[in-house]
Amino acid sequence: MHHDIQADFSMKVKSAARGFPVVCVGGSAGGLDAYIRLLQNLPANLGVAIVIVNHLRTVATMLHEILPNYTTMPVELITDELVIEPNHVFIIPEKRDLHVLNGEFRLEPISKPRGWPDVITVFLRSLTTNWDGKLIAVIVSGYDGDGAAALCGIKEVGGITIAQKLDTATQPDMPESAIETGCIDFILAPESIAKEIARIARSI
Repeated sequence: MHHDIQADFSMKVKSAARGFPVVCVGGSAGGLDAYIRLLQNLPANLGVAIVIVNHLRTVATMLHEILPNYTTMPVELITDELVIEPNHVFIIPEKRDLHVLNGEFRLEPISKPRGWPDVITVFLRSLTTNWDGKLIAVIVSGYDGDGAAALCGIKEVGGITIAQKLDTATQPDMPESAIETGCIDFILAPESIAKEIARIARSI
């Protein structure tokens, strides 16, 4: 009996710990410019976790080395079973699918190794199923339409969806695909995306 109460208590603690918002920022070509402009304008103490899902098939990501120059939040390259924490920036490693389970990241071998990857869609769908807190999906500059297929699902669970304003994106294909779903709440320049994330986080 005692064990059950203890297990119940630890479940409650875990679920409370997962109550903060996760902001998924998905992009590829031209995304670096958007990530920098967004982070430079984002307060470091909002209580949200920022997860940058940059779809790269073969090139090693350098974002965890570049982006600390633009934010005071810790920037970490995701490893398997890393605990998701607020006021951190997390970066997907190359050639991996990213999932969420029990408040931790899970890395899997990339399920679509050829053609355009769909790592943003995979991660957003995992968040939709496995994250209790508020979800904010942001699609910035990049080729193809990764992420678009999951946006209506984000809205269905009460999340917020944002696309980068096309004339501010180096490669507008990805945000354009997102907008075409009809499931985007806001279309904004990166600086304004940061302000909107801050507004949402403070209103929760």
